[in-house]
Amino acid sequence: QVQLVESGGGLVQAGGSLRLSCAASGRTDRSYHTGWFRQAPGKERELVGAINWSGRSTYYADSVKGRFTISRDNSKNTVYLQMNSLKPDDTGVYYCSAALPLSADTLTDPPRSLRRYAYWGQGTQVTVST
Repeated sequence: QVQLVESGGGLVQAGGSLRLSCAASGRTDRSYHTGWFRQAPGKERELVGAINWSGRSTYYADSVKGRFTISRDNSKNTVYLQMNSLKPDDTGVYYCSAALPLSADTLTDPPRSLRRYAYWGQGTQVTVST
């Protein structure tokens, strides 16, 4: 079992930046693929971006490409989501999630399906005002 705790959310004006952190505890003797999802009121949870277990492969949704960056520090068991040029449409609860790798390949892509992610944090609210 691994426990995930997000932090760094808050209220920011459009055009501003936030950095979210996802700290893992528990079974951290191995690395996991990590996904960042968000859920806006009345909408389904969507994948914003993901990073594979080694940090060598990332994925970004088209809506955030060029504005958001995911990174990880496995020595600290922490994954970061740097969000720049924020827009009101970025508002929502942001969740980090972890998936067990199926391969030891350092270049394997992180999963994009919500169902692949077995572990979830409690979420952190991000609100972008106009």
